Amino acid sequence: MKRFLKINAADNVAVALADDLRRGETVEADGVRLTLREDIARGHKFALRDIAAGENVVKYGYPIGHATEAIPAGGWIHSHNLKTNLRDDLEYTYAPEVYAVQTPVREMNVMGYLRRNDTMGIRNELWIVPSVGCVNGQAQAIAERVRRECDCSHLDDVRVYTHNYGCSQLGDDHANTQKALAALIKHPNAGAVLVLGLGCENNQVSALQEVIGEWDDERVKFLVAQEVGDEIEAGFEICRELVERTRADKRQPLPLSYLRVGLKCGGSDGFSGITANPLVGLFSDWLIARGGTTVLTEVPEMFGAETILMNRAENRAVFDRTVSLINDFKGYFRKFDQPIYENPSPGNKKGGITTLEEKSLGCVQKGGAQTVVDVLQYADPIRRPGLNLLQAPGNDLVAASALALSGCQLVLFTTGRGTPFGSFVPTMKIATNTQLAEFKQNWIDFNAGTLVEDEEPQAVLDRFITKVIATADGEHLKHEQTGFKEIAIFKTGVTL
Repeated sequence: MKRFLKINAADNVAVALADDLRRGETVEADGVRLTLREDIARGHKFALRDIAAGENVVKYGYPIGHATEAIPAGGWIHSHNLKTNLRDDLEYTYAPEVYAVQTPVREMNVMGYLRRNDTMGIRNELWIVPSVGCVNGQAQAIAERVRRECDCSHLDDVRVYTHNYGCSQLGDDHANTQKALAALIKHPNAGAVLVLGLGCENNQVSALQEVIGEWDDERVKFLVAQEVGDEIEAGFEICRELVERTRADKRQPLPLSYLRVGLKCGGSDGFSGITANPLVGLFSDWLIARGGTTVLTEVPEMFGAETILMNRAENRAVFDRTVSLINDFKGYFRKFDQPIYENPSPGNKKGGITTLEEKSLGCVQKGGAQTVVDVLQYADPIRRPGLNLLQAPGNDLVAASALALSGCQLVLFTTGRGTPFGSFVPTMKIATNTQLAEFKQNWIDFNAGTLVEDEEPQAVLDRFITKVIATADGEHLKHEQTGFKEIAIFKTGVTL
């Protein structure tokens, strides 16, 4: 196994792959011998040559900031001597690039549930969706009774997706909640849904129905608590009928073009842009070549690498929408008088990531090399197969929920630090390093760390494809086994 890695020929830094790089040790890189000036922790960077104060530090072939002081060859590079180059406003020029993507097409099906609107579910679950947080407790009581008194063995889960919204919101913020709940109610991983309202909330069930538009009235039912004597009894009777309605549902072979996969990273480290994120990018290219769809989000973690995505825009219109995606999110920060580049997080820094450019250059690798075909606003439904960009923040649960709200049946979540959460769709945790995969076996579903060990990259990709397809076919992930499944709605405005 290599002990350190120079990622791109243009780089003036290398990344430690092991924890045994010690001060005073002599190492050889690109035929040049240098002495390490400090201990270099796994995932962290050291200089491959002398870097002058003010000179750019280059990783992944791109600047990730500038040196704030002279850094000698073999010196540790991190927050004490490296600072971002990013500033608030940038001018962007459309400079389209075409990348050769080698993905020989092999026909393959996925075993899913075909819904009436010609979408595919990869789970068959009964969901109770409160229109307002005031009825969260009643919804939980209904679900508990259904689990206790009904035979739900044919279902993957009976679940309430609680939230604190639906009332005391104004304008766009209120509309945002309605749009998110409407998308949740129509998600194909739900075989049936009970929407439970209170009756006096801003988000009236009748108003929510207008946002939903069309729905399968055999599978989606509505109940307003203030209009019945015992809402728990009434809700239970509705759910009992829905359980029976789903009993005949069966998986069937469907083309991979039905599969829509969200791409997300969280708790990133110095290995994220070397192992797990590039692996997910290769999978994205593979799926798109077979007619499928992937969606990349975390807009603040595109800052510093956004031109890579802009230059892959399918046309000028997609480019312009990508520019708006970036600039509008910067405006969102300014609106609340917050710094635009307050990133990376403490966990990212401990794992070896220093600047937002460095984090973003690793993050966007999840999008592979395919053309960007569309840009979606929050909770917009996917309109086109291929690589899509989605407006959502970097927050793990909010972003993963946003991917699912746009119609992704599955989220691929890469992590170097680890996290146990799960969104309301299967959320596969992909470890960037073997140490994490072995230490948190109760969290991690797949280990990408072998990419810097002895396993051939194609073998890792083949194993990963097999794992994703098995998950789509019904194999439960770790967070599904533990029942850690939640929804987080993007809050954007005031609360009354």
